[in-house]
Amino acid sequence: MTTEELGLEAARTIGLCLGVGVVAVILSDLAAQWLPLPTVVLEILGGILIGPAVLGIAADNLVVSSFSELGLAVLMFLAGYELQLSRIAGPPLRAACTGWLISLAIALVAGITVVTLARPEEGLSAGIMIGLIFTTTALGTILPILRDAGELDTRFGGVMVAVGAIGEFGPILAIALLLSGQSPLHTVVVLVAFAGVAAATLTMASRPRSPRWSRLLSHTLTTSGQLGVRVAMLIVILLAWTAGHLGLDVLLGAFVAGLVARLFLSGVDEHTQEQTIARLEGVGYGFLVPIFFVVSGIRFDLASLLNDPGALLMIPLSLVGFLVIRGLPTYLALRGTLSGRERVGAGIYSATALPLVVVITTIGVDSGELTEATAAALVGAGMVSVLAFPLIATRVRGVSATPFTGTWTGGQDAL
Repeated sequence: MTTEELGLEAARTIGLCLGVGVVAVILSDLAAQWLPLPTVVLEILGGILIGPAVLGIAADNLVVSSFSELGLAVLMFLAGYELQLSRIAGPPLRAACTGWLISLAIALVAGITVVTLARPEEGLSAGIMIGLIFTTTALGTILPILRDAGELDTRFGGVMVAVGAIGEFGPILAIALLLSGQSPLHTVVVLVAFAGVAAATLTMASRPRSPRWSRLLSHTLTTSGQLGVRVAMLIVILLAWTAGHLGLDVLLGAFVAGLVARLFLSGVDEHTQEQTIARLEGVGYGFLVPIFFVVSGIRFDLASLLNDPGALLMIPLSLVGFLVIRGLPTYLALRGTLSGRERVGAGIYSATALPLVVVITTIGVDSGELTEATAAALVGAGMVSVLAFPLIATRVRGVSATPFTGTWTGGQDAL
């Protein structure tokens, strides 16, 4: 394939991805009165439809893959930006860490045991990968749902940001430690080196802005300069590249970039902050992030899934696994932080998993540790979790938009 043909194929596929993104939003709105359908699920289903599994009118190539990876990086960046350490410090963060560590211990034992008994040909690494999948929480998927429901700035929203952040950040660190293929000492040294780079960047970002910088950030919001957006995207690329260059997952760099961007923008007036992040969300949720989810659908190996009865059985079993391995420890860990029904809702929300499921299964398939059928089953389970769990969580706990007051006094446990 020539360079021109590659470019034309990529342009067609990206155009189709954006078309699917538009249709997904419209269908989600039309279906809202009967069944809340997250656009992310519709985007993946649309990707399956236009991909090789059904219509075959879209193809994944190097250019499309690059756009998809950038979309995932921006999704993680926006998740990192939403993390306000001052807001979740104390009981929410401690509970989130406790719940995730319990999940990690259970997940690794369960993953290795299941692979050893059911699919011994996939090896120890496959068990670790499958285990890590059950420790993830789709913060990037939950955030838009909470934001659209007006709950992001409530007490419950603050807890879910903490739980989701640990459910994203913890597995990324675990991937670096357990799946890098390097010696533990080498991995620790690399993590320390990246931590040093991140700390230095965070320190620089937290310094007071000069009047000139503040003026430029504000003034260029209405010009083609868009300095705040350019700086934020530069931070994403630099930290993602640094993480990748050190042999770590680029998502780690993208997540930290979100923390850096928040600190950087905290030194300017509130209007400039709001407008800058609105533009970043426009670039992310309006363009790059949908490409990632649609391309995930294009890559979905439907044929392998349908031809393997064992893989099909993995979908309902995986959903139970998400609830037991991720949801139950979260529910238990949040005792004293949220009320009973809210703990149930938080536990179900925390079992929602998809972006990192796609990432980990992609790593597994590329390395030969996971079969296409197993990967498709796990991604399929993640899709169902995104569709069903937020709806169930909302119905179980009810919706309470009590604003967060900035203090944590514990909740009344009813269950």
